[in-house]
Amino acid sequence: MKFSGNCRICSRLSDFLDEVSKAHPDYHAKPVPPFGDPFPRLLIVGLAPGLHGANRTGRPFTGDHAGILLYETLYKYGYSNQPMSEKGDGLTLNGCRITNAVKCLPPQNKPEPAEIRQCNAYLSAEIAELDEGASILALGTIAHNAVLSSLRLKPKDHPFAHGNIHDLGKHTLHDSYHCSRYNTQTKRLTREMFEEIFEEIGRKACRTSTSG
Repeated sequence: MKFSGNCRICSRLSDFLDEVSKAHPDYHAKPVPPFGDPFPRLLIVGLAPGLHGANRTGRPFTGDHAGILLYETLYKYGYSNQPMSEKGDGLTLNGCRITNAVKCLPPQNKPEPAEIRQCNAYLSAEIAELDEGASILALGTIAHNAVLSSLRLKPKDHPFAHGNIHDLGKHTLHDSYHCSRYNTQTKRLTREMFEEIFEEIGRKACRTSTSG
């Protein structure tokens, strides 16, 4: 199912976005589309838009703390033309695309299981369009499980843990803790830990291209 910026299937989320739009008329306050290269070699999957981040700007991981480490890292590894992401800044991604498991802002940033399942059709379509050999980076357990669900795979066969790597056949799934403010400020996720994930993604891509 192709992404729709007018999707209102999940009534709880749609009603909440209506409330947010009234309180913040200048906010995007709609489903947030994926952002980046239409033919990526790396698909990054987050949880859902943040209230004052992607829900405000209309771009994943843009406008709040969670995007700071992500975009700085993308720039360092050549996926981005600049290290910061702000609305209307001319940012482009090369070989990378960013999306979310749930495209709408959920109350308290906690989507319900039924909402994750409903939105999975969009993620399934995105993954189906990836070229064989592409890597997927899941930021957190919900994103990890959403990727598996889109491919009809079971979490028990591919458990989430930071740094885990899963061979999914056509694609490789890499796991990382989410780059949220809580995880980075508590040092559950450090810059070095996050960059090592990208180092491994690069090594995996080199091995794949060599073997191919």
